[in-house]
Parts: sequence; C-alpha cells; structure tokens
Amino acid sequence: MPYEVIEKIVHDTKGDPSFCRGDITHKPCNTITVYAHHWQVHYRMTDEIPATPSFVVDGCAHKPPYRVPSMQEIRAMPWNGRSVVSTFSGAGGSCLGFRMAGYRVLWANEFIPAAQDTYRLNSPSTILNTQDIRQVTHQDILEAIGMQAGELDVFEGSPPCAAFSTSGKRDKTWGKVKNYSDTQQRVDDLFFEYARLLRGLQPKAFVAENVSGLVKGRAKGYFKIILAELEDCGYVVSARLLDAQWLGVPQSRQRLIFVGVRKDLVDQYGVQPVHPAPLPYHYTVMEAIPWIRGSEVPNNYDHPMGKSSIKYDRPAAAVLQSGNATFETSKYMLAETTEGHQRPFTIDELKRISAFPDDFILTGTFSQQWERLGRAVPPVMMSHVAATLRDKVLAHVP
Repeated sequence: MPYEVIEKIVHDTKGDPSFCRGDITHKPCNTITVYAHHWQVHYRMTDEIPATPSFVVDGCAHKPPYRVPSMQEIRAMPWNGRSVVSTFSGAGGSCLGFRMAGYRVLWANEFIPAAQDTYRLNSPSTILNTQDIRQVTHQDILEAIGMQAGELDVFEGSPPCAAFSTSGKRDKTWGKVKNYSDTQQRVDDLFFEYARLLRGLQPKAFVAENVSGLVKGRAKGYFKIILAELEDCGYVVSARLLDAQWLGVPQSRQRLIFVGVRKDLVDQYGVQPVHPAPLPYHYTVMEAIPWIRGSEVPNNYDHPMGKSSIKYDRPAAAVLQSGNATFETSKYMLAETTEGHQRPFTIDELKRISAFPDDFILTGTFSQQWERLGRAVPPVMMSHVAATLRDKVLAHVP
C-alpha cells in the first residue's frame, strides 16, 4: 500500500479544551494509551484544525498564570453592595473568598483561640464573636450589625466536619464529645446550630460547606436530615460536591457546598440556588510552587487517598490537619524538590497550594498553622461560589 503524504495532524478532544493540543504537526505526539471512550481523544489527519471554544488559544486551553491576590489587593477591592455574616469561620478562608468577590464580612464567629488570633490579624474590620455557637442568638447578630431579620444578604458557615470526614472515625464519634483542635466538644450536631441561626436571621441567601464524607456511606442519613432542616427554614436548597482543583486551586479537594435562596425571592424574582461551573483547566504543583516537582503521602499516614504520589504536573493532594507535628517531624505530604530531596512542605508552600495570599498571616506553632490551612475552605474556591451567587442570584433581587 503506498504511503500517503499527511499535511497536518490534530489532537482532537471533541470540544474538551482542558487537554486539547490542537495542531501537533510539528510537535511530539501525546502518549499513546489504551483507548477509553469517555476520554474522546482522537488524532485526526486533516487539512483543517477543528473549531475550538474562545478560551482555547493556539490549540490549548488558555489560562492565566497562577496567582492569588495579596491581602492589600483584597482590602482595596470595591464593595459590591452585599454583606455577609460568617459562622465557624476558622482562620477566615471562606470569608476571604467572599471578600475576593467584593462582599463585606460584617460579623464572624470562631470558638478556637488559635484560629481567633489568625482571624483578627487578617480581618481587623470584621466584628469577631468568640462565644460557643450554642450560646449565640440571631438577635445578638442582628443587634451587632444593625439589621432586621430578612435584611442580611448572605449567611455563611462551615460547621466542623471531622465527624463526617472520610479520614476520620466517622460514625464511631457521632453523639460523643471528642478532641477537636485545642478543645473538646461534640461536633456532629453543629450543623443544626447553623440552621437555628439561619431560621432567625432569614438572609436572602446562604452558603454552607462541609466535607464530601457527608454524602458517603452511613453519613447520608445525616445529610438528608440536614437538607430537610435547611429547607424547613424557608429556603430552596441545592447541594453539590465541588472539587477545588477545578475552581482555581492547585489542590485536589472535594467539598460539599449547600446554596440556599429564600423561598419568597424564588417565587417573586425567579432566581434559583446555583453553583459555579468548573473551569476548563486546573493548576498544578509546579505552577504554584515552581521549585517543587511533586508530593507524596506516605504509607504510614491515614489519608483518604492512601499512599499517593503527586507529580509536578498535577494538583496536590488534599491538605489535611497535621496532628501535633513540627516541621522536623512531619511525615504527611512530603515535598519533593527539583533536586530530588524529600522534606515536609513549609507553611508558605502550603499557603500557595491552599490558594491563600502569600502575605496572609498565620499564628501559632507549625502544627497550628498547618491545621488552620487544613481546616479552611480554599479562598479562591469560595470566591467562585460567592461570585456565582452574586451574579446569578443577588444581582436580580433588591
């Protein structure tokens, strides 16, 4: 059979730009793998390059360089006219995400002293309440922010989720007092404290966050009860698992995000709870920390992913709390440098892969700083949730 002269070779992913290379006539071919129909990757010998979406440039998914705004830039962002109250605020990851989207965080609650120190340093203009959430009433919050029930735009919260985490003991600790950060308390009932305040505040919308384990295994029963409770507060509610790696964070981290819109606003303005669409690209360890070429979770560490090696061209594994480790003794998520050495991640490196600003201030020991990042919602991830809520819901209601 005579050879055919080929003018052009195109790497065609059927419209999925996340790994489309377009015209590869003068480039090395991608790795040839066993065909999997769901990838829908084909090499086509053709005279024309297929049409690609607007975010594809020169045959590749176009994405900006990885960069998280500085704290100074976040403070200078113009107010979008909407206000937030936050509970279970930790170091302020979710609050920071709302601030990135132009909201003002008027009031926050955090019970753990070490987390309070960090929150105050980074958000001095926000009223920080330090009571046990069980002692806080919606009247306390409304009085502090000078509003009436129904006037607040967004009520945000991340009730402690260790009782549902796939990396924890799950149902063995339900209904029991257990160690949590620097305290001992029961944590599996705190979502209902969030719902109690939601019922009294009656904000226009709410956003609540928890671990993916809440919709897995025996915890599904808890999820159904929580969802019914939130709906009973007067809201149309949607809950979805979102992965931070598809929302601008160089870390594979699934979180369950509840979004609710008050029923009277749904009826009057036709708005519905909505979640952000995934970006057509993700960021890698190398793009966040150029001097690191990978990370590893060793065999002897209890991680939901088990032992795993994450190379420089992939997002990092989920950052979890580190126990009582120091930099010298930490064995979780070892970084592999470009020189081939393994060592623990530094706090500055963890901030990068957790999508916190480089100048975000963390206080306390190495272990406490790592814990703040491991428990936090990545701010950039929450900024996409907050921006979608702003544009798709709040922009259409008074």
